[in-house]
Amino acid sequence: MDFNNDNINKNQENQGQPVNNSYDDKTAEYPQNLGGYNFNSNPQEDEQKNSYISVKSLPRKRHWFRRALSYIACIVISALVGGVAGGAYVNYYNGGSINKSYTFPSTSDQNSKTNSISYTQPSSIIAKIAAETGPSIVGVDTEIVKEGFFGQNQVAEGSGSGIIFDKSGYIVTNQHVIDGGRKITVTLPGGKKQFVAKVVGQDTTSDIAVLKINATNLPVAKFGDSSKVRVGDLAIAIGNPLGEEYAGSVTSGVISGLNRSENIRTDDNSGNVRSYKLIQTDAAINPGNSGGALINENGEVIGINSIKFVDSNVEGMGFAIPINDAKTIIEQLMKNGYVSRPYLGVYVVTITDELAKQYSCPAGVGVDSVQAGGAAEAAGIKAGDVILEINGVKLPTSDDLINELQKHKAGESVKLKVWQKSSNSTATVNVKLAEKSQQTN
Repeated sequence: MDFNNDNINKNQENQGQPVNNSYDDKTAEYPQNLGGYNFNSNPQEDEQKNSYISVKSLPRKRHWFRRALSYIACIVISALVGGVAGGAYVNYYNGGSINKSYTFPSTSDQNSKTNSISYTQPSSIIAKIAAETGPSIVGVDTEIVKEGFFGQNQVAEGSGSGIIFDKSGYIVTNQHVIDGGRKITVTLPGGKKQFVAKVVGQDTTSDIAVLKINATNLPVAKFGDSSKVRVGDLAIAIGNPLGEEYAGSVTSGVISGLNRSENIRTDDNSGNVRSYKLIQTDAAINPGNSGGALINENGEVIGINSIKFVDSNVEGMGFAIPINDAKTIIEQLMKNGYVSRPYLGVYVVTITDELAKQYSCPAGVGVDSVQAGGAAEAAGIKAGDVILEINGVKLPTSDDLINELQKHKAGESVKLKVWQKSSNSTATVNVKLAEKSQQTN
């Protein structure tokens, strides 16, 4: 599955570049930007890199830490912050300062008839929800400057959708919708009012961005609780498929699956992939729908639609970022303008039972290399070690390590059970997790 960008290029065709999956077995050296972290790059470039797992095919030989492993996973571990049930307490971001706080609007906050919808005809429910929630779904258009074949600048345009979550003009959308945009315009339903938007913050790892327009008393979408979503529940998608010409389009279906793991190849030509846990629906999600709302039968937003995760070869499979995951990202973007994540600063590999027998080491998460000055190095972890547990939780794979680190914050200390290659013994080490921030403003 390729990494789809939701921008609709109206002036030129997309020019994709092949993904570099090469590995030089003669030198047995890993690419400097493996896993999206470039040890020799400048800080501005590093801000755009994220944590994910890089999968490479390697020959089966001795010295497994450098050459013979089937899967190489680069983790400059930056955990996606987990979801928050119900309304998350959020601080507004305004020019680098915090000026007030609020809870996300939800159905339970309102004494309206929408708290309990009872209809015999599904079409009546859909029509009512579309009328109530539709006004809070906006169009997001971007101007992107790209270099032409002869070096001249060309202006391309892209379209997506957004969700108003605060009446004073705050909007959430997908980060890839606005990525690279020199000018972002928000169009309210009806197409008569347009506003130039400011980027409050954006996060490529979660694919979430927050925008601000100079408007007040806007209609606001109600955020639900994605942890309560069930397979088979009604799903309604509202957005702007194919741009403003089809603004406010409504499609419906059911929730087809939960916690779907989608491994998406990144767009940095590194060969890396990133794993997401998503809501699956058969409601149509088309180009331009990204950033729009996936809504339940109570009229609550339960997910943020994203065309990024859609396989063009498969029909009837749309995906949305769970709103509980998005809430905490929104909170940090509003407060700081970026998302802070904990990380270890290591390149790791998954050591299966088969490989463990072959190379006379325990199964777990093998440390291939350690970032200089990082948290792991400070704790004495070295290349060749194998991480077995974190706070007593066993770690069969690199994904398990990522999932456990998602439960912690930068600055917290964790206990790692580590098999040390140098002594062929197991020890418990305390690691103070460092911070990886993605400053975007």
